[in-house]
Amino acid sequence: MAKQRFALLGSGFIGQVHAASLARHPDTELVMVADVDNSRAEALAKKHQARAVDVSTALNSDSIDAVLIASATPSHAELLEAAARAGKAVYCEKPIDLSLSRARDVVEKVLPLKIPVTVGFNRRFDVSHQQLRRQVEQGAIGHVELIQMVCRASEMPALSYLQSSGGQMRDQAIHFFDLLRFLTQDEVVTVAAMGAALALPEIAKFGDVDTSIVMMRMHSGALAQLDNTRRTGHGYDERIQLMGPEGALESGSQSPQGATLWRGNQRIQAGLWPDWFSRVQETYYAHLDAFVRHLAGESIPDLPGLLDGLQAQAIAEAAVTSLKWGEFVSVEQFAR
Repeated sequence: MAKQRFALLGSGFIGQVHAASLARHPDTELVMVADVDNSRAEALAKKHQARAVDVSTALNSDSIDAVLIASATPSHAELLEAAARAGKAVYCEKPIDLSLSRARDVVEKVLPLKIPVTVGFNRRFDVSHQQLRRQVEQGAIGHVELIQMVCRASEMPALSYLQSSGGQMRDQAIHFFDLLRFLTQDEVVTVAAMGAALALPEIAKFGDVDTSIVMMRMHSGALAQLDNTRRTGHGYDERIQLMGPEGALESGSQSPQGATLWRGNQRIQAGLWPDWFSRVQETYYAHLDAFVRHLAGESIPDLPGLLDGLQAQAIAEAAVTSLKWGEFVSVEQFAR
């Protein structure tokens, strides 16, 4: 098939990750790079034999088939709408917008255009998580009754990042809200969250937390819990376990090495991945690959779309509200 010609909007860290994936994929071509920092765009474009342009040129060029939005979060909604109106397929990093109302408004405008859009919930494309999904569908444990999820990042992000991230629920936990829906094919109806700023107390000044526990009740009656932290002393720790009457399924913590050293009365095992990106790097490529296959006409039922973006954000908003008021919160009021 003909290569899908991409314009990349945003050349920061995640933009660079996506640029590498686009350059690596046999069915994509990175043609243009745009960024508010033109020198940064030029450097990334040069690295991948692309052209640095302004956003308007990228969106309106006939030599572009698709747009990958990896710019700062406040620009996502505007760029998504503009790209869709220009007739370009869109891969948009999450979230669509920090404001759920604004995100919903954009989705209502974009959906009728029938443009292929995927939202960046790359964790769906983790091999072990996908295996969980298949085994749940096959009835390996029966009806899912209890879900335990762990997301423990190894290092605190920069304070400047945290101030504009939207907070732990919208930035970090939202991936697991989406995974919960993906794995169970069920919806969250009620959320209760408790959190604190233990690793970096300064973030409490703008209402954020770095350590939290979120409890959720699903429409089926199943119960789920996520414990979430921004900093550990032992590496990046990501685990998901689902339990039912027939057994349990687990996508466990992973190590970059599998060797175990036995010495005397000691057993020394390899530790965890040092950081979140090392653990999930390949999922970015896998998500892009799924989107490209979708553009070529293949049915990809698990590809996260605009409505998935809204639903995960609705759960995040309920969690933020619960953190603030210390009470159980219905997701329905945010999912309209």
